[in-house]
Amino acid sequence: MASSIFASLFRRAPQVPANPIRFPYTWETNPYRCKRIWPPDFTKLSPKHQFRLERRYRRRQKLKWARPTWTNVTKIAQWSSILFVLVYGVLYLEIEEGRVTPFDGIRRWYKKQIGEFQGERERHADQEEGSPITAQNT
Repeated sequence: MASSIFASLFRRAPQVPANPIRFPYTWETNPYRCKRIWPPDFTKLSPKHQFRLERRYRRRQKLKWARPTWTNVTKIAQWSSILFVLVYGVLYLEIEEGRVTPFDGIRRWYKKQIGEFQGERERHADQEEGSPITAQNT
């Protein structure tokens, strides 16, 4: 059974083309030779030229390895977590019950705003329940 599996694999393998691709040049006969040998021998270069090459290489590496999308997503995630911790710490976190904190004024104002919003929401829901329009639809 195993031999039939391997036999079918070899039958399905791509066939070698009758006339393979021929390249007009080889490594030795290429008329388009490199102008400079890379990497250069740094012992034979002047310090100024070495610095130029290093600067160029550094710039090309920065461009190659730049990941703007990843950087932006990471920044947004970091700032979101910082903002969440700050808001939670200021508005909700109580380390000890009854202890006075510098954020008590902000917390009272926030609870008042949320309470008014919740009260307005409940009043609006009560009005909709008692309205004749909703009574007709049910």
